[in-house]
Amino acid sequence: MFDSIRASLGITGAHGIVRRYLVVNGFDGALTMLGLIVGFYLSGTTELRVILGACVGAAVALAVSGFSSAYISETAEKQKELRELEQAMITDMAESIHGRASRLLPLLVAFVNGMSPFVISLLIISPIWAAYLSIAMPLPPLEAAFVVALAVLFMLGMYLGTVSGINWLWAGMRALIIALVTSAIIISLNFL
Repeated sequence: MFDSIRASLGITGAHGIVRRYLVVNGFDGALTMLGLIVGFYLSGTTELRVILGACVGAAVALAVSGFSSAYISETAEKQKELRELEQAMITDMAESIHGRASRLLPLLVAFVNGMSPFVISLLIISPIWAAYLSIAMPLPPLEAAFVVALAVLFMLGMYLGTVSGINWLWAGMRALIIALVTSAIIISLNFL
């Protein structure tokens, strides 16, 4: 199975696509959780069950949206590419390695696009889960989740900086600035 995935990525040149989906939808998940955390904090909501329900609901919605949207769009793109290749080669390529790659890649991309925000969201809300399970924490649950969200966004930025060959620290700081600006916008809207 992993050999098929590796071959499909190599044939289609999709490493960059998978990486983009991982980061883009991971960023969406992290900013969504950050927004929920800041919103709950500002509203004064302290009932952990309510907070977890909303955050898990949002994480599941992001996962389903990410999976389905990526699958639909990547399937259409890969089918188009395969048809163009078939026309150029004047042969049916459905059972060729290109045909198999055009069917496998949309599933892989959809999986990454769906799981990325889900896993990142669960990571960010882990301090809230811990508090709900009565595990002692150095910070209150929402504040701890906020710190985890900032750390995750910084690391996503660092990863992009490393991939693109720019300064990883600056790339991480840029992602952190986006998170802080997002928080500031939510806070300012709360005062309207």
